[in-house]
Amino acid sequence: MRISVSSDMDEPVARALVAKLRERGHEVVTHGALRPGDDPQWAACSEAAARDVAEGRSDQAVVCCWTGTGASIAANKVPGVRAALCTDAYTADGARRWNDANVLALGLRLTSEPLLAEILDAWFAAAPSEDAEDRENVARVGRMDSGRTVQP
Repeated sequence: MRISVSSDMDEPVARALVAKLRERGHEVVTHGALRPGDDPQWAACSEAAARDVAEGRSDQAVVCCWTGTGASIAANKVPGVRAALCTDAYTADGARRWNDANVLALGLRLTSEPLLAEILDAWFAAAPSEDAEDRENVARVGRMDSGRTVQP
């Protein structure tokens, strides 16, 4: 799988993320502080990684900033992206299962390497739900991207 990774800071956990993804056999495309000469601002590098997913250049992305909130906000502005800020394995599993999230957002401040491994294990082990209600919710989010939702 091809995975885009962005970080606004060249932190040990960001480097560990890239290494762990490569160890799992993924092709990694880096953005921001992880790519020399790239724009390291969280909005810019998160958008670049999210666009890779939305435009089909990558299958998924992981976006990082100090808290993870800015990276997730920026990624979610890209139509077709469903970014989830995950602070634990259970949230990562649910984000993939119920929300069909295609971008994982992580906070550099609180994500230790052991926690990172747990989150990645859960993220990659989970598959999107086939439940009709879950699929309709994901479809509704897709319609929101194009402004086609019906207001109650």
